[in-house]
Amino acid sequence: MNDKVNWLNHEFTVFNPDAAWNEVGGVYIFCGSVKNQWQPFYIGKTDNFRTRFSSHEVWDKAAKLGATHIHAMTIPTDAARDKVEQELIKTWKPPLNIQHV
Repeated sequence: MNDKVNWLNHEFTVFNPDAAWNEVGGVYIFCGSVKNQWQPFYIGKTDNFRTRFSSHEVWDKAAKLGATHIHAMTIPTDAARDKVEQELIKTWKPPLNIQHV
């Protein structure tokens, strides 16, 4: 069973990067533990976790910063994914989300 983590009252499931991903959409966070606290390095959204993570262009950069896990939350609609993604980016200001700053 995977652990659960709350980001701004949104419940995310904690995954290893090599997890078997489902073909569903949602929001994800590349993060690592810094001083026993999750630190987000990149926040994104997708309409299909399986195809998005097969060769994500930001994972290597996130891993170099200390990302060890992916937190993911299934969200069925694109509008809802946009809202949650923007809310999280605005609050946490991850270093690799430069296009949203």
